[in-house]
Amino acid sequence: MNHPEATAMALSILRSGDPFQWYVITLLALTLYVYLNEVSKKNWRGIAAGLSLYMVHWFVEIVNALIQHSTGHALWTVPSGTAFLILVGVGIEISLMFSIAGLVMSKVLPEDPDLKIFGVNNRVLFAVGNAAFASILEIFLVKTPTFVWVWPWWGAFPVFITVYIPFFLAAFYAYDWPPKKQIAFIGGLFAVNAAGLIVFAGILKWI
Repeated sequence: MNHPEATAMALSILRSGDPFQWYVITLLALTLYVYLNEVSKKNWRGIAAGLSLYMVHWFVEIVNALIQHSTGHALWTVPSGTAFLILVGVGIEISLMFSIAGLVMSKVLPEDPDLKIFGVNNRVLFAVGNAAFASILEIFLVKTPTFVWVWPWWGAFPVFITVYIPFFLAAFYAYDWPPKKQIAFIGGLFAVNAAGLIVFAGILKWI
């Protein structure tokens, strides 16, 4: 196991106000500005892309926290460097980044959802490309004290397949869905995530 002490370090600051820094307020304001700006432009497709990725992000983080509860160690942890650790594997800063990542990256999607690039559907190709970039970025992050892959078999390739590809596929396919399907996906996953947080964090105190 790689750096099991990271679990104890992360749990020691879990939802603690001690590491708080004022820049979080600025990040919150900027995130709100991004979405309100898109609302003013009636860019509902981009907003759907952003919220879809964010809902998948929260689902994955809840699962990671439940793995920590059931095995003693999560797949990844954030032992330091965050102003507020929401769950064992996610701080407020990275969560806010993911809240707008799908919206931002939807802006580079070709208008035609059926267009193929190098013989591959552009939505799939862009999802894989963004997932690869994010996975490579994690290789750098785990060389810092702020992010840890705890289990020796967990690394860039597993996170590429099981985390980042679903993130960006959800965002880019949601971008093209009809409004009712967008609402059903985002609302349904929101309900699942909210129930998970209420039960596992609020009532049972597992995460």
